[in-house]
Amino acid sequence: MLVTNAKKAILLVFCEKAEIIENNNKLIRSVHTAIHLPSIVRLLRYVSVPRKRVVLSRRNIIKRDQNTCQYCGSRMGPFTVDHVIPKHRGGPESWENLVCACVKCNTKKGGRTLEECHMSLLRKPRKPNHLFVIQHFIGVVDQRWKPYLFMDD
Repeated sequence: MLVTNAKKAILLVFCEKAEIIENNNKLIRSVHTAIHLPSIVRLLRYVSVPRKRVVLSRRNIIKRDQNTCQYCGSRMGPFTVDHVIPKHRGGPESWENLVCACVKCNTKKGGRTLEECHMSLLRKPRKPNHLFVIQHFIGVVDQRWKPYLFMDD
């Protein structure tokens, strides 16, 4: 799965490297031809595309956790980022050790482990995969993309 801009999609279709699956109602015209502006194209041959890497940041941790405290489930901010295994106890700066937490829960947990403060996580933190990145970080501009991004209602 690849997300690209309209210019590259048109070039792929024009060079017969892709076919249009879904298009907009808009036409792109040149002197000799007119084609529909593609919304979804399918590559005719497999091409290895390097995966986009999501930078580990406070904003991306909160977005991954969908603006939800991973301890109490609160959706009311402000939010902080908490180390599941505290940093001073060797907890790494990684997707698997950082979670979104409300200020109240982060203060309650402090520099202790989950067992010591009798708290638990709603979901185990994971590094976002390629599909999650497309669904949540790039966003859905066109509703026709949803079936192709496994986002059917």
